[in-house]
Amino acid sequence: MDAKTLGAIIRTQRKSKHLTIAELAAHCNVGDRFISELENGKETIEIGKALKVIKRLNLVLTIIPTDTGVQE
Repeated sequence: MDAKTLGAIIRTQRKSKHLTIAELAAHCNVGDRFISELENGKETIEIGKALKVIKRLNLVLTIIPTDTGVQE
């Protein structure tokens, strides 16, 4: 998954809950601009804030290793 895909999922979920960007931002204690940038796939988003948004939208983020090797 990349940032644009995550953003699209968040936007779809927000809209399915009939929330505006401003409403979601207020619920998550973040700015409107943060939600907009997250939904638009900005890659330098603060992970803690993004996790708040994901949780508020009742989404689950799962991370699964793709291999067992360590790369440096």
